[in-house]
Order: sequence, then structure tokens, then C-alpha cells
Amino acid sequence: MSTAAARFRRRTALILVLTMLFVFSGRLVWVQAVQGPALADQARDDRTRTYTLTAPRGDIVDADGEILATSVERYNVGVNQQLVRTYQRTDPETGEVTGTGAAAAAEELAPLLDQDKAELGAAMVGDSTFVYLAKGLTPAQWRDIRDLGIPGIEPEQTTERVYPNGTTAGNVLGYVGRDGHGLAGLELSQDEVLTGEDGSMTVEIGGTGEIIPTGHRDEVPAEPGHTVNTTIDRDLQYVAQRSIDEAVEQFGAPWGAVVVEEIGTGRILALADSNTVDPGNYQAWAPEDRGSRAVSNPYEPGSTGKLPTFALALQEGAVDLETPFEVPDSITMRGGQTFHDNSPHERLHLTTTGALQMSSNTATVQIGDMVSDSDRYDLLRGFGFGRRTGIELPGEASGTLHEPSEWDGRTRYTTMFGQGLSVTLLQNTSMAATIGNGGVRVDPRIVDGTTDGDGAFTPAEIDPGEQVLDSDAADDLLAMMETVVQEGGTGPQGAVPGYRVAAKTGTAEIPDGAGGLSDRLGSYVGVAPAENPQIAVGVVVYDGAGTSYGGTVAAPTFSEVMGFALRENGVPPSTEPAPDLKLQTRE
Repeated sequence: MSTAAARFRRRTALILVLTMLFVFSGRLVWVQAVQGPALADQARDDRTRTYTLTAPRGDIVDADGEILATSVERYNVGVNQQLVRTYQRTDPETGEVTGTGAAAAAEELAPLLDQDKAELGAAMVGDSTFVYLAKGLTPAQWRDIRDLGIPGIEPEQTTERVYPNGTTAGNVLGYVGRDGHGLAGLELSQDEVLTGEDGSMTVEIGGTGEIIPTGHRDEVPAEPGHTVNTTIDRDLQYVAQRSIDEAVEQFGAPWGAVVVEEIGTGRILALADSNTVDPGNYQAWAPEDRGSRAVSNPYEPGSTGKLPTFALALQEGAVDLETPFEVPDSITMRGGQTFHDNSPHERLHLTTTGALQMSSNTATVQIGDMVSDSDRYDLLRGFGFGRRTGIELPGEASGTLHEPSEWDGRTRYTTMFGQGLSVTLLQNTSMAATIGNGGVRVDPRIVDGTTDGDGAFTPAEIDPGEQVLDSDAADDLLAMMETVVQEGGTGPQGAVPGYRVAAKTGTAEIPDGAGGLSDRLGSYVGVAPAENPQIAVGVVVYDGAGTSYGGTVAAPTFSEVMGFALRENGVPPSTEPAPDLKLQTRE
């Protein structure tokens, strides 16, 4: 081979080598300088894990700050199946290895988790980096597990909703679903306020899933939900629930309810339903028993619905407390409509007060005929009939109140004594509270406000109230209502020892399931003390055995609950006697 050819080959080889070195150097520069940061980020992403830090749900508390619903810290425990293989159990005295891997770990964990060690061990074998072993453990249980020092056993912090008072106020509180969001009651209506903002924890992990102590760590703290401060008095709520449960059992009724309202503020101090749901075990209750019938189940008010008729006649001067009426047990009004009193009786000569005391239908239609239908309708609306109160609970019913143009010849009269319209117990109790408040209606409410994580309290907007009935008419009506509770009235069992009570009984016909109206509903609404009303109470007992008169089935519960509410709120007993009103125009 010639010298020139040899030089050519050497030159060509050198060029190839230099070209390859240039290519590799360029590639190295590209990877390190251009792609390097992105690749580093990807590698870090591949070895990081982000955990959700669940935000605690806000508490629900009663008017005194006592816990009604709260969230407690809980732990779910899982296993890194790759990492647990490295576990070695040693004898604490000799240091001798007595077991390894998932089997040995399962033997240690099984007693703490109350699980079979063979089944637990099987769940710990595999290649997954996280498999759940148990959920809902208390912090103390997790600490016992952590102290075993088993590699690959990892916690997941979460929360659990608990209701420390069992069924007390369960119908008000509602309950949450598996996702932690409200499904009923305040848990549902206040869900946005109660729900906090979850945080996160990001850490770097090694090849077998262990956290690298010196690796990247980033934490965004969770922000807890706000506390909902209710108007409920827990002790009064308990007494009301117990009392209505006893009444329902005694009279064999399907259900009953009680509402207690603070007069002048609209604050609901108790809202009780029979067979109240336990929010912590709500699945054990039938769906229809999980809410509040006091808010969602309208009924015909019966004779409690006579109060607006008497109120309007007093306000317009059509009657006064002693206006005389001839009261037969049966009367035919204009249009040929005939109405009867509850029981046959001889023709009576009663004052307006006496007519209310005996709850006469025939007297009521005479009084109702003295005022206009449109004014009576307006007062019924003013009392809140036919429209939702706006209370902070889901499922509230508006009841039924048709306009006068829709009343036929008979309905025009039946609405005078509480038939042909429907109300909820909450609405009916609100009417009594309005009469006790000098004719000023204040929307009922069950939330006082909210408290944030820093302890700052934000009060609920307060309804200033609306004058719907003249104060003089309200005072006169209260005086008349006191006679209902006295001897000779329809509701003496509602009396509260030491206090003057103004009340009205109600009995309404309800469907009997056979196409008739032979069943009855008994109710009782009133205020005390009558000379300076502070508390309004409403009670309803649906389809009790026997006559189901409100003065029989509902009055005893009214007396017990009203008495406790007055004492609980430090209301002093009455010192002046009730007014001595004339009941009859002839002896």
C-alpha cells in the first residue's frame, strides 16, 4: 500500500472518530443543558407521592356551645407490599430473628386490627405499594401499630362524623354520606359552611416505597370548616323528644312533633319529632322518619285555625271581648251551608270570649261573616300560612292557602275554623308567637351564626319583624286564649303550675285510609306567661287512639315542655291573676 493511501485512511478514520465525538458531545450537552431540568423534574415526579390532608368538617353546636355534631381524627392503615418483605422480627433479649416478611408482620398486627392473621398476611403479599388493611382506626390504635416499627405499614389520616348525644336533635342535625357531605338537616343546608378546604402533603419515596427523609417535602395545611351555632337548647330538645315519644306511645299515634320558639326573636329552642333519627346510624330508620315532620308535613290546623278569624274581627272592631252571640249546635249560613259544633248542645248565649273558650264552630262562622274574605286571607298570609318560613332546614313545606277567588261556598266558611287549608307545626307555632309578640311576626330560625377557624363569630341576619296584627287586638286575643286553659275551656290539661298560659286547642279530621275522614289529629299551641309572653310552644299528635282531641292528646306534652322551657330560661312565675272575662250573656 502506498504512503498516500495510508495517510488517506488515517485521515478518514480520524474524521470519523472526531465526528462521533462531536455527535456524542452534542448529545451530552443537549441532555444535560437542554433536557436536563425536564428529566430531573420527571425523575422527581416519578418518586414523589401526594397525600390529601382531609379538612375537618365544622362542628354543629347548641345555643350554649355544647357539641351536637363534630368530626374526630381517624386513620386508615395500608401496607406497602414491597417494603414489608424486609421486615424482620427479633427476640428482644437475644436479638435472634424469629420471623420475617408479611407473615411475621401479620402476626404482630392481627391482634391490634382484630383480624385473622392468615387472612391479614395474605392481604400483605404482592407487588403493590399501597393496599388498605383497615379503616376508621382511632389515633390511639394507630400509635400502637406505629410503635411496632414494621416497614411498609403506612397511615392515611381522615375524619369521622360523630354525634355525641345520640338521637337528640337528630331530625335537626341530619347526617352525612360516605363522601363526608351532608344528606339531610343542617348537615345538608349548611354543607358549604361546614365543609373545609382539603390540604395536601407531597413527599419523595425510595424504590421500595419508603419516604426519603432528606427528600423534597411540601405541605399545604387543610382549612377546617366553620362551626354552625344553632339556637337549639340541648336539654330542652331532649325533654321535648322524650315527651312527644311518650305521647305517641300512649295514644298509639303514628307520629307527633313539638316546636318551641322564643317570642320576639324567632329563635327555635327545640324542634322535636317522635322516633327521632340517630344521625350516626341513620340507615336503621325508615326514610320518612329521618327528617322533621314539624317542618315538612302540613296538616289542617282545625280549631287552632280559628285564632286568625277572631283576631281580625277584634282588629276591625266587628266584635269585642263581650259581644253577645246566640250559639246553636247547628247553623245554616248564606248559600245554604250548614255547620255543626263538635257535640250537640242546647242554644247557648255566649260572648266572643265564651265562643273561643268552647271552640264553637257555629259562633266562629258568625264572627267570620262579619269581616271580608280578602282581609282574612291577608291576615292568614301575614301569620305565615301558605308560604315557607325560610328556616334553615331542607324540605320545608309551604302548606296550602288558596286565594278567596278559589274558595267555593263551603270553603269560604271552613277556612274560618281551620279546614280547607293546611299548615306545618312550625307555621302554627309561629302564629302563636306572633300573637304573643303584640302582633309582630318574626321569621323563625334555627341558626344563630357561624364561627370560623380563628374563633371569629358571624351572626345570622336577624329578621326585624313585621306588624301583621294590631297590638290591642293581639292583647285582647291573648286574654281570651287564657280562658281556654281555665276550667270549662277545651284545654285545661295544658296549664303550667305557677304560670298564666294562653292557648288554643285544635282537632282536625284526617284521611282514614278507607276514603273517609274518621281519623283525627290533635294539636295545641300557646304562649306563656300570658301577661308577658316569652315562649311559644306547639304540639301535634297525628291520628291518636280515641277522639284525639287536642286538649287530650297534645295538651299534656305542651304543659311539660312549656314548663321546662320557662324554668330553663329563668322566666319568673306569674304574680297577677288572669283577667276575669265574661263568658256568657245569660246565666
